Amino acid sequence: MPDSPLTAPDAPQRPYVREVHGDAVADPYHWMADKTDPDFVAYLEAENAWADAATAHLDALREELYGDIAARTKQTDLSVPLHVKHSDGTAYWYYTRTTEGQNYSRSCRLPATSRDDVPDVTEPHADEQVLLDVNLIAEGHAYTALGWSEVSPDGRRLAYSVDLTGDERYDLYVLDLATGAIIDGPVRGVGAGGSWAGDDWLFYTRLDAAWRPHEVWRHRIGDAASDALVLTEPDERFWMGLGTSRDDRWVIVELGSKVTSETHLIPADQPTAAPRCVAPRRQGVEYAVEVGPDALWIVHNDDAPQFMLSRATLDATDASAWETVLPHDPATRLLGVSVYDRAVVLSHRTDGLPGVRVFDRLPGGELGAATEVTFDEEIYDVAAEDAPDSDTDRIRFGYESLTAPPSVWEYRLDTGERRLLKEMPVLDHPEHGPYDRTRYVAERLWATAHDGTRVPISLVRRSDTPVDGTAPGLLYGYGSYEIPIDPHFAVSRISLLDRGLVFAIAHVRGGGELGRPWYEAGKELHKANTFTDFVACARELAAQGYVAPGRLAAEGGSAGGLLMGAVANSAPDAFRAIHAAVPFVDPVTTILNPDLPLTVMEWEEWGDPLHDPAVYGYMKTYAPYENVAAQAYPAILATTSYHDTRVEVTEPAKWIARLRDFATNGQEHPILLRTEMAGGHGGVSGRYKAWRERAWQLAWLMDQVGAA
Repeated sequence: MPDSPLTAPDAPQRPYVREVHGDAVADPYHWMADKTDPDFVAYLEAENAWADAATAHLDALREELYGDIAARTKQTDLSVPLHVKHSDGTAYWYYTRTTEGQNYSRSCRLPATSRDDVPDVTEPHADEQVLLDVNLIAEGHAYTALGWSEVSPDGRRLAYSVDLTGDERYDLYVLDLATGAIIDGPVRGVGAGGSWAGDDWLFYTRLDAAWRPHEVWRHRIGDAASDALVLTEPDERFWMGLGTSRDDRWVIVELGSKVTSETHLIPADQPTAAPRCVAPRRQGVEYAVEVGPDALWIVHNDDAPQFMLSRATLDATDASAWETVLPHDPATRLLGVSVYDRAVVLSHRTDGLPGVRVFDRLPGGELGAATEVTFDEEIYDVAAEDAPDSDTDRIRFGYESLTAPPSVWEYRLDTGERRLLKEMPVLDHPEHGPYDRTRYVAERLWATAHDGTRVPISLVRRSDTPVDGTAPGLLYGYGSYEIPIDPHFAVSRISLLDRGLVFAIAHVRGGGELGRPWYEAGKELHKANTFTDFVACARELAAQGYVAPGRLAAEGGSAGGLLMGAVANSAPDAFRAIHAAVPFVDPVTTILNPDLPLTVMEWEEWGDPLHDPAVYGYMKTYAPYENVAAQAYPAILATTSYHDTRVEVTEPAKWIARLRDFATNGQEHPILLRTEMAGGHGGVSGRYKAWRERAWQLAWLMDQVGAA
């Protein structure tokens, strides 16, 4: 290891050969798999020192970008109060507060008289009760993340879980809200979620050595010695999750692999009862259950690739009891359903955009007329929010776009009227003035992939940014797990747009933007479509004059980091710089090892290279680490976290070391690794640290494309 950060670290090489399916591969950086090795920790620290030294000239720009975010953000603010009725007859308005200078929020509530009597809580009210102040929990800790936080049905207690390292193992506590005292816990090392069963019992999950939630446990408040194992999932492809029905009558246990699911119900008033399966799992069939007061509502893909809606009695134990409510529509991907006394609210994706559809409920419970919640913008993101009470006459939905800040809207189920409750404020910048969305243009473009498939692109720029092939740009991509990257707003992006940079999202195959077929066309043995789609989008932006070919940067994280690594190898000329966050860049090594966190669960996403030689051979063709070559590369920044359990720090560390060995232009295009030593998969915790982290990344990207 070098003693000075004035030169890039030269990682030691140690002989190692991986032999699988008769294929021998030399991997001189395999030793980094032991992240506790002092030599590895020293290497990460040397890389951090080098990254700081190599970017020291950006200190002023980073401070400027951080100042932009801080100036435009209302740092003392609160969420829209939510009305909740409790089983003891009380009702409260629940909301969260943030305060300038504090990293985390406070959960609060105020007694409610009626659903229409919305209080003004801009300033703390005399009767306001602070339920949980995460700032107090975080004192003395470099990292703090809240997992589950939920008030008991009678409103008297609060269960919450917290992770203080970033490894996503949580400690569970219960507070008495009358006194503020911790009356139970900690229950150590549990999963993030949980569920109340009545007022005196709760359920939680435990994780196995591979970080998979594989057990559900029952816990009686104040009696940890009697904790009992309720359900175990031995199949390593399946995870477990917990929820509660809207009326608090049922604990919902969800089990799922990437392609198969199963749901169990436990009556909340009989917490020691055995779980009852709604429908036994069948390979390839996914279903999600909404438990209504008198029926089960099921969104599923049984003979319905884009999913359909069915209904069954509360005591159903087999899919043969499901009755079709909304048949399969190949043009619309059903995502979920929320059932209320007056209406059924359906979440869906159609024509590449999310949607909310509201059905009237007729006296017999059947669906009546449907109303689509529509918007004026061409591209946007919308999501229905679950209301806590079945008898509500209103629901809420969140809305945002590339130019519109996130907002919360109320929709009346009885009249169809809607009104804006709150839009996230974007404050006036002391130098650049107010944010005016009319100064920006959001557009939907289409690129043509290698096989003729049309790939959507969402783009935003300042209206005065010329479309003449001279502008710098940033193209973001993900493309895995059927997760869509919808057009969303970001305060930090204003700083880029105002400096003439064009921002775009490539909605590549493997994501969920265009439904289940779009996802399936970018997974397993079709994974290469994700990468070629992204390159097609990059070249389309240049061809249409939105960006200069030599001034385009790319960014993606996690599985999107795999995308970044793959296109760096296959199309290095398309990008001036690439930021890969917590990047999954050594997939062959990781997916070959069933002992690593989450690996077996991933086989249905990527394929199983351990047992299938064809999958092994295919993954080798695109795996970033395996395909680093002696060629000119874009400037590359990999950011990661030491405690990340989803993508181990080993992967980006190996990748950066190998890139340095092979890149023919490392002097002109820097290759950097930056590791957060007290963070998890999502990076640092705390909003001010997160703003500084984002400013660091954006300053580097802007510098590389000449937008600094």
